[in-house]
Amino acid sequence: MDQPDQIIHQPVRLKIMAALKPLPGDEMLEFVRLKSLIGATEGNLGAHIGTLEQAGYVKVVKDFNGKKPRTRVALTKQGRRAFEDYVTYLRGIVNSAQG
Repeated sequence: MDQPDQIIHQPVRLKIMAALKPLPGDEMLEFVRLKSLIGATEGNLGAHIGTLEQAGYVKVVKDFNGKKPRTRVALTKQGRRAFEDYVTYLRGIVNSAQG
């Protein structure tokens, strides 16, 4: 990888990916919890999740918890791979800077 993945490289999207990466398998994080972790507004977070979803990096599930609507987000296999490649890219920069 010569350049960082521009989809992930944006700070809010990087935070989203980093927050979702530790979740095992197909476990999902609720939008409200993700919003709290990221510190973004609902609209901003929703837009960035939409970009990640279009890229195939996250999946979004909208359902109900009882009568209350909820939105949950998880990394896809493609998203996990892309994030791992991004981290490897950054480590390469650090390693080359250390000589």
